[in-house]
This record gives sequence, structure tokens and C-alpha cells, in this order.
Amino acid sequence: MIVSISGARGFIGSALTRAFHANGWTVKSINRESLNMPDDEFIKEKIEGCDVVINLAGASISSKWTEEYKKEILDSRLNVTGKIVSSILACSDKPRLLISASGIDIYDTQNTHDESSTSYAGSFLGEVCRQWENEAMKASEVTRVVIPRMGMVLGDGGGALSKMQRPFSLGLGAKVGNGRQLISFIHIKDLVNAYLFIIEHESLKGPVNLVSPFPVNNRDFSASLGKVLKQPVFLTLPGKVLRLIYGEGAMLLLESHKVLPGKLTTMGFHFNYPTINGALINLLG
Repeated sequence: MIVSISGARGFIGSALTRAFHANGWTVKSINRESLNMPDDEFIKEKIEGCDVVINLAGASISSKWTEEYKKEILDSRLNVTGKIVSSILACSDKPRLLISASGIDIYDTQNTHDESSTSYAGSFLGEVCRQWENEAMKASEVTRVVIPRMGMVLGDGGGALSKMQRPFSLGLGAKVGNGRQLISFIHIKDLVNAYLFIIEHESLKGPVNLVSPFPVNNRDFSASLGKVLKQPVFLTLPGKVLRLIYGEGAMLLLESHKVLPGKLTTMGFHFNYPTINGALINLLG
């Protein structure tokens, strides 16, 4: 199996690369230098003859969202996805699968969502996800396309948990806002297994929610993290403070997303860490 990955050096890309290597697969990395290749060279080196292409690239959303940075968030996703899709359309020995990332921020904050939901958010990130997905789906003319809509990915060595671990370890953990907002999360090992499941199951197409079946509210998430790290959680981080730090990006921590893995559950996918307690104990206990 030959897999080409954009964003292979990132938190999720690195975990996927390790798993693919463990299976004896060949992994090609699509990095910034290769994206600047002439189209014919890029196709030959990174796309032609691959079995699977995985697209994870995009500017981090964990920064203050100035108007300039919001443009970078959108453009970084559309530009990379556009190049990958046009290359798939143009090559002769086409990949049999494109997995192009998206996020659960596409969904609104009022409803419960599986993949059949069309109650989409009117937020900036909701629009980013819609445009990102639409660009990727252009490849469905010639190959299978899966859009993993990922929740908060919990793992060691990166992602949201690495940013939370230090303050919680020092007894400075806090619930955010009123603490009632729901977090749809997934353990990194379940995420990797879900990607393998997608590759193996050719009937899976279109959006696939990569989240645990048991969303948790922020108050319980914070309490569980404090318990695992053996530290009390008495503090509250007010929403207005987050808005001063992150601007519009504070919505990532303040808004609620109740998302369920409808397709994975229906097809019998097994989550090793479906609950927040089990996930945090495995990672930090």
C-alpha cells in the first residue's frame, strides 16, 4: 500500500504515518516544498500510483483570528486541497481513495448531529469547512472520497490536551465559561483506527464523523482531567478573557458541539476509548 499524506509531520499525520509504517506501507509526505513543484512533477512524485491520498494540511486554528489570519486559515486549506484534487483528476494511475480532513465545526451548536444532518453553522469555521469539503468532493468524479469530520483529538505529544496538561498539572485547571458546552472528542488511537477502517471499507463515502459516541460537557471534562492528574479544579476561565486572547477564535472553547459517529457505529467500528475517563486515564494515568 502506498499512501501520500499532506500534513504528515503534524500531530495527526505523524500518528497515521507510524501506524502505516507498522503495517509495512510506504508513506509519501506532501510538504510545502513539494506543493511548490510544477504540476507534472508533483503528480509524478506524490500522486501517481498511490493507493490512498490523505489531506490534512491547513493553518492552525488555535491562534488569534485577525482578519488576515482568517484568510490564511481558509486559503491554506483550499489551496492545498485544490492542488491535490486537480492532480488526482489529471493523473493516469489514479488513487482509489482520497481522505480529505474537515471538522465538526461545520455543524451548528443547537442540534445533535450524525452525518445525515444538514443543520450547518453560520460561523466562519462552518464556512471554511463547507468550502474545504466542496473542494475535496470534486475528486469524487474519479475516485472514492471520504471527508472525516474530526472532533477534539486527544493524544500525547500534541493537540489540545498538550496545551491543557501543564496548567492542570500545576493546579491551575479551570472549567471554561459556564462549563455546559459539549465537547465531541476522540482518542488519537481511535482516530488512527478509524482511518484504517475507512481505507478497508470501500462502502464508506462522503462525510464520516470521527468522534466518540459519548460527548462530554466542559465541566465534566475538566473534572476528569483534574482527577487523572490528581489536582483540584476550582477555577473558572471566563469567556470574556478568552475573547480578549483569541478574538473570534474563542468560539472553539465556548461553543457546544454534540456530534455522533453514525456511520462508524452502524458499520460496527469499535472504539477502544469511548469515554472521557477512559481516554484520559490511558493518555495521562
